[in-house]
Amino acid sequence: MDYDTVSADAFGASLRGMGVNLLVRDVQLHCSMLSAVFDMTAHQISADFAILRYGTAVFQLHADGTYSANPYLGLLPENPPRGAGAELRLYDTDPDVAAARAEDHGMTILQPPTDKPHGLRECYLLCPDGYAWVPSRPLDGAATR
Repeated sequence: MDYDTVSADAFGASLRGMGVNLLVRDVQLHCSMLSAVFDMTAHQISADFAILRYGTAVFQLHADGTYSANPYLGLLPENPPRGAGAELRLYDTDPDVAAARAEDHGMTILQPPTDKPHGLRECYLLCPDGYAWVPSRPLDGAATR
């Protein structure tokens, strides 16, 4: 699918399985941050919407105003962090590289890259809207344990 030119109705009709939509205050800022920190690819970037790709995964960013008729908008806190409780795990991103880029793009390092007992090296990066992005990679030899 050509995510740069697909129409809204064709894109919507193509979605299957589980989807992720993130409500953010600034779509363009988030696209820039996610592209720079995690090497994601952004498509159809506007003030209201964008399609993001991470490997084969596709998800969407929506500005708050696009949910003006949706009752969910009224549940969002006015003060950050609004994304508390959501962890977005990126299993194919080097946490050391992402952490090195994060602060220059407005993210807060909640936990620096750390080797975990569950076989991953990961870090926790908080974006301006409060979502926890967790880039990780398997520890050397973890797959053979």
